[in-house]
Amino acid sequence: MSLFKSASVVSLLTLLSRISGLVRDLLIAATFGVSAMTDAFNVAFRIPNLLRRLFAEGAFSQAFVPVLAATREQEGDEATKDLINRVATVLAWALTFTCIVGVLAAPLLVWGMAAGLARDPYTFDVTVALTRWMFPYIGFMSLVALAAGVLNTWKRFAVPAATPVLLNVGLIVAAAWGAPWFESIGIEPIFALAGGVLIGGVLQLAVQLAALKRLGLLPRVSVRLSALRSAWKNPGTQRILTLMLPALLGVSVAQISLLINTQIASHLATGSVSWLTFADRLMEFPTALLGVALGVVLLPQLAAASAAADPARYSQMLDWGLRLVLLLAVPSAVALLTIAEPLVAVLFHYGAFTAFDVRQTALALMGYGVGLVGLIAIKILAPAFYAKQDIKTPVRIAIVVLVLTQVFNLLLVPTMAHAGLALAIGLGALINAGWLLIGLLQRGSYQPQPGWLVLTLQVLAASALLALFLLWASSQFNWVHEEVVVWQRLLAMLGLLVGAALVYFGTLLLAGVKLRRLVRM
Repeated sequence: MSLFKSASVVSLLTLLSRISGLVRDLLIAATFGVSAMTDAFNVAFRIPNLLRRLFAEGAFSQAFVPVLAATREQEGDEATKDLINRVATVLAWALTFTCIVGVLAAPLLVWGMAAGLARDPYTFDVTVALTRWMFPYIGFMSLVALAAGVLNTWKRFAVPAATPVLLNVGLIVAAAWGAPWFESIGIEPIFALAGGVLIGGVLQLAVQLAALKRLGLLPRVSVRLSALRSAWKNPGTQRILTLMLPALLGVSVAQISLLINTQIASHLATGSVSWLTFADRLMEFPTALLGVALGVVLLPQLAAASAAADPARYSQMLDWGLRLVLLLAVPSAVALLTIAEPLVAVLFHYGAFTAFDVRQTALALMGYGVGLVGLIAIKILAPAFYAKQDIKTPVRIAIVVLVLTQVFNLLLVPTMAHAGLALAIGLGALINAGWLLIGLLQRGSYQPQPGWLVLTLQVLAASALLALFLLWASSQFNWVHEEVVVWQRLLAMLGLLVGAALVYFGTLLLAGVKLRRLVRM
C-alpha cells in the first residue's frame, strides 16, 4: 500500500473517530452544559490524558517505534518479537505501580492541575473522585500504544486508527443513558462519564490485542521478577529507555504548557476550562486528520529508511509530507479564523450550551487556528528527528518554546482571557515548527524538491479567495439564533463547506497545480 493510501486510511478512520467524538461532546454539552461539574470532569479526565500523552503516545511511542522498526530492518522478525515481549513485561509492571500511586495521590494531582477548583469544596471532591475512577485508563492506553506501535511497524494502520471510536462509544452511552440513570438513583450524573471512559479503554485494548494475536505478535508478559530483571537488561529495552528520557522531557514540556494553561484557566471565569476544551476538540479534526495520520504512517517508514542508510528516500518522504501540510493545513487555518463561530454553533449550540458559550469557544478556536499550520507540521517534523533516534534536538527546541509561550501568556491573558491562552499555544507552535524545519535543513537531512516557491504562491492565492468566500457566505445565515433548527444549521454548514472546497481546489486547478502528482507517494 502506498504512503498516500495508508495515510488516507488512517485519516478516514480518524475522521470517524472525530465524528463520534463530536457526537460525544455534543451529548455532554447538551446534558451537562458548561458548569462546575463539566469543569470537574474535564480536569479529572485531563490528568490520565496528560499521562497518556507523556508515556503512551508521547515518550514511549517516540522511543519504541524507531527502535522496533530498526530492529526489524536489521535483525529480522524473531528478534523483533523477542523485543516486544521484553518491553511489554517492563511496561506492565511500570503501569501497575503508576496506577496504584495515581489513585492514592489523586487530591495532590487535582490541586496541581487546577487549584482554582478548591474554591468550591464539593467541585474539588467530585474532581478527586472522578480522577480516582479514571486513572486506570492510563494503563489501558499505554498498552494500546504498545500494540499500535507494533501494528504500525507491520503496516497494519487500520486497527490503531479505528479503536479510538470505542472510547467515544463508551462516553456516548454514559451521557445518553448512564447519566439519567445515575440521577434517578441519587448519584451525581457526571460520574457516569467516568464509567464510560473505563469501558472505552478496556474495549480499545481488547481490539488491539486481538489484532496482534491474528499476526502471531501477541506479547507474552511475565509476572516473575527474574523475567522483569532480564527484560530490563535487554539491549533493546535499554535503548528504548535511553531514548525515552529526553523524549519524556520533550513531551513533558508540551504538557507543562497545558498544565499551566489549565491552572490559569481555572482562575478565570467559570467555564473557561470547558471553552478551551471544546475548542481543542474542534482543533483535533485538522490536526488528527492530517498531522497525526501523516505522522503515524511516516514515522516507521522514516525510521526504516534511516536504518537502511537511504537519505534520499528519507528526504523524499519528508518533502511529500510537508507539501501535503501546505496544501491542506493553510486552508484549514483560514476556515478556523473566518468561520469559527458558525463551526462551534453547528456542533455545540444545543440544550444547555448557550450563545455566550458559542462566542467564547469560538474566540479560543481562533486563537488555536493562528498556529494550526505549526501544530500540524510538528506532527511530521518531530518524527523526522525521532526516526533518526535523535530526540534531544526537539526537546531543546520545545523547552525554549515553553518559555516563549509563557511570555505570550503574560502579554495576552490580561486582555484576552482564555482566548489569550489559546493564541499563545498557536504562536508557540509556529515557532516550534519553524525551528524544527531549520534544524533539518541545516544538517542536510531534508533537501526540498524543486517547486516549493510556486506551490506556496498558488496555495496562498487560493486561500485568500477562500477567506473572502467564507466571510461573505457565512454572513448570510444567523448561526446562533435560538429558533434555528438543527437541520437548517447542518445544511447551511454543508453548503458552506462544499462551496469552500470548490473555491479552493478550483482555484488551485486553474493556477496549474497538479493535485494527483502531489498525493502520489
